[in-house]
Amino acid sequence: MALSRRRFFQGAGALTLLAGRLAAPAFAQPAPAGDIPPTLPPILFVHGNGDHAALWMTTLWRMESNGVPRERMAAINFTDPLARADDKVEQAGRSSTEDQRRALAEAVRELKQTSGATRIALVGNSRGGNAIRNTIKNGGSGDISHAVLCGTPNHGVYASDDGLGNEFNGRGPFLRGLNDGDSEVTAGTAFLTLRSDGLDKYAQADGRFIGKPGTPTNVTTDGPALKGATNLVLGAVDHRETAYHPRAFREIYKFIAGREPSRIEIVPETAVRLSGLVTGTPGGVPTNRPVPGAVVDIYHVSAETGERLGGPLHSSQTGADGRWGPAQVDPSWSLEFVLTSPDAVTTHIYRSPFPRSSDIVHLRAARPMLPADAGAGAVVLMSRPRGYFGLPRDIVLFDGKEPADVKSGVPTDAVTTLRLTAAEIGRPVAAIFNAERIVMRSWPASENRIAVAELTY
Repeated sequence: MALSRRRFFQGAGALTLLAGRLAAPAFAQPAPAGDIPPTLPPILFVHGNGDHAALWMTTLWRMESNGVPRERMAAINFTDPLARADDKVEQAGRSSTEDQRRALAEAVRELKQTSGATRIALVGNSRGGNAIRNTIKNGGSGDISHAVLCGTPNHGVYASDDGLGNEFNGRGPFLRGLNDGDSEVTAGTAFLTLRSDGLDKYAQADGRFIGKPGTPTNVTTDGPALKGATNLVLGAVDHRETAYHPRAFREIYKFIAGREPSRIEIVPETAVRLSGLVTGTPGGVPTNRPVPGAVVDIYHVSAETGERLGGPLHSSQTGADGRWGPAQVDPSWSLEFVLTSPDAVTTHIYRSPFPRSSDIVHLRAARPMLPADAGAGAVVLMSRPRGYFGLPRDIVLFDGKEPADVKSGVPTDAVTTLRLTAAEIGRPVAAIFNAERIVMRSWPASENRIAVAELTY
């Protein structure tokens, strides 16, 4: 069924299963919300290509704020989240569709066991939707009541006779197998797809977003839709926002719960505890493999200057499991996380206040110094993990200016870089994205340090 909300929303090797791969803390305090439908199934959230469980943090907070018990939700962390160039050819630090299917099937089994439920709901962004469909079609339909696919390239990022082994080729065996038949969904599971109205960089007719400008992809903006599913167009959201935007949350909740959420805003807790996983990039490939021996220090900082307000609130060193924390913080505090990870740049991560507890505050060192950084006194980044910077859609200001390295039109950039002179080391730098504002301090590049303003929303 095609239900476009265009007008309404317009303008606005095998994977090793980690201990703690399923994040489901017991310390989150319940929010004062209305009663939850007794039939609401547990929900497992599935991240996309190269991503990690932490991207679902705000979604989990919104669910909790609507009374969904935290122990009824989990977010998987695929060990090697990047897809292979050819699904059948092993590639270091990358996973196949079968790797992902097995890992997700095990995560489903674990959540069913811990929750006592006979069926659960799955929600996935991008490649996470591929894993969901594969798991359901190949033996998992009886376990899954609802499947929500957010920005999933269900008919490929491209459809070509070249590179048929690629997971994202709509003409390749993987997607042809999933889409075979009169219906493109598996009977017995309710399917919802969420897509953008033209701003998803992986649902474009021209190949410029996959490095082939002027070459037709043979894919349209309707590519994420599926025959047999409920298909909704969210409006002017980007590829990641199809999952993590408040608009997406509303539709995810309504589809699974069978009614509108009672609130969209996040209800703060009085006491907040944070913990997470330190991961690395072996061989330059982003993974969710734990990094032992990393040190995490947390500081309360001024929201106006980024200056530290006292000594560290928390300091810990990761063990073999890569876990850090827990740290107790005030929900009104702006924070600086200092990550000192072996063989990596020392990373100063500045964050907006955390209104609620989370055990998926995952940390990864910033990228190494680049040739372009040579001669810079300080290197500072602004990062948006749950979406891209859209110009002119969004207000994006970095140190009082619109970033020159963010392209206009279809949102494609999630990180912008600013290089400062040696005389500017230590001064505050403001990062503004719409209503979120983070002030960081610049640190000496000569000491192999990079500062990052990591946006939450």
